[in-house]
Amino acid sequence: MTIRVLLVDDQALVRAGFAMILSAADDLEVVGEAADGQEAILAARRTRPDVVLMDIRMPRMDGIEATRALVALPATPRVLILTTYSLDEYVYAALRAGASGFLLKDAPPEELRRAVRVIAAGDALLSPSVTRRLLSDFARGVEPEPADATDLEVLTGREREVLTLVAEGLSNGEIADRLVVGEATVKTHVGHIFAKLGLRDRVQAVVIAYRTGLVRPPRA
Repeated sequence: MTIRVLLVDDQALVRAGFAMILSAADDLEVVGEAADGQEAILAARRTRPDVVLMDIRMPRMDGIEATRALVALPATPRVLILTTYSLDEYVYAALRAGASGFLLKDAPPEELRRAVRVIAAGDALLSPSVTRRLLSDFARGVEPEPADATDLEVLTGREREVLTLVAEGLSNGEIADRLVVGEATVKTHVGHIFAKLGLRDRVQAVVIAYRTGLVRPPRA
């Protein structure tokens, strides 16, 4: 199945570069481009992409507002935020708005293609290394909005433990090693967590872990 991708960035050269990288894969198709959030919403309605590669800082409407609008569409595309190496200060807000993950703009071509496939498959792109950078940002004062800790009462003790490790940036394989269980068992626990808490993906799991205070940012 071909994955339909919409590129959103205010720099034409950046869009052209991403388009060239994605078009080199047989299973990826760039169906449209947009230079700002307003154009992105119109283009998404017209082209019905599976994945939107979204820059954050753009004129007229930024990536956060655009993401919030896109995930409210009837045919909801999944949004992959593009950011710089230093992690844009608005990344967390974009995740809260409904993005399914984020990718560094200088990622190698194959990593970009893999990211689109991961997002399209319904998973979330929140790699351990990038998650840890996000947590470092939390420590510098980017705090999430609070939520009621009773939201987690539906989880078993083991599920809370798994959620804690997910929020700390561990992959399923790393969690399996830490808990001395099989990776399939971890995937099952993660699936139960998503179902019980009504979460769409791993990004939302990390967000709720911090909002409820289950996990706290490391001190700078």
